Order: sequence, then C-alpha cells, then structure tokens
Amino acid sequence: MSPQQGNLHGNAPDTAKVALLLIDVINDFDFEGAEALLEQAAPVADRIAALCERARQADIPIIYVNDNFGRWQSNQKKLLRHALSVDSPGHAIVERLQPAETDYFVLKAKHSGFFSTILELLLVHLQVETLILTGFAGNICVLFTANDAYMRDYQLIVPADCVASNSTEENTYALSQMQSVLKADIRRSTELDLEQLQRR
Repeated sequence: MSPQQGNLHGNAPDTAKVALLLIDVINDFDFEGAEALLEQAAPVADRIAALCERARQADIPIIYVNDNFGRWQSNQKKLLRHALSVDSPGHAIVERLQPAETDYFVLKAKHSGFFSTILELLLVHLQVETLILTGFAGNICVLFTANDAYMRDYQLIVPADCVASNSTEENTYALSQMQSVLKADIRRSTELDLEQLQRR
C-alpha cells in the first residue's frame, strides 16, 4: 500500500484521543550536516511509513509538522514539489512519506511545532490527549516539540525506531531525555497497540 492510500477517499477524523505527528519529514536534506542525518533517516522512513499506514487504519489523524526551510513564500505543495525533485538529496525519503489527502499539514518556522503555529488549535479541535512524535531530527525539532507538548500536558509517545538524528549517540541521548524528563513512552512502533491507545 502506498503512503497516499488508506483513508485517501474518506475524511480525516473529526475527533481523536491520539494524533500522529511527522516532524520535518518533507525535507530536501540540502543543508550543512544533512548527509549524516540522511544516512540515519533513510532506514527510519520505512518504519514511519508503516506506522502511518496503521494509524490511518485506526482512524488516528496524521499531522505533518514541517519546517518552511527559510522559504517564507512557501506552502505545502511547493515544499513537497521541491523536496520530491530529483535534485533533492532527500527525494527518496519524501517519496516514501508524502502526505495523503486526508492528512493535516502545519508549517513551522522554528524548532518547535508549537511555536507560532496553528498546531495547538488543531489539537484542541481534535480533542487530542496523546501525541505520537516521529521524524527528524530527534535531538532538535522532535525534542523541542516534545518539550512544548509536555508543558501543555499531552501524553507523549516517541517510538525509538521512528526518529533519527545526525548520529546514533545524539539520538539515543535525546530519547533518554524525553523518556526521563518528559515521561515519554519510547517503545518501538511495532509494540504500539494503536486501537488500545484510542480506547483509553
């Protein structure tokens, strides 16, 4: 099943206790230090895609929370088109993780998905209580978003196999911090019972 199938012809859930966030996965990986991150992110992309497929089947809304990468006149379609171009080092990852029509898309300008964005309003509208955070980089934008989510009293799940940083060491440290300080559940995505999370 492709990432654009699933609930493609249906509607995104109006309410849900759980939401899946994909942080900075629409990414050209064309910046200083990106080569190391791309190497770590490539195997993670398939696991995020598999989790997205399961989330759509469980009627869990998927929210892309994505940097504008300094393109202030950009929007979702422009970012996607740019990142999918053959000149983009990250095009294979973006091809794997591009959003379905039913998914939400929030543009951010800074590290946290909550800073000066509509994310919080969207989560309140959906009545979300638990956030599953995935994406790149685990020690920067995922961590900053997790921190702001924790301060807003969201329950956090950060599957250890669905985040990547520039190095394994940096990623492991970030996950440890989110687990110990932010009380995040960091079990692997394959261990998550999404239907049970929705019934909590």
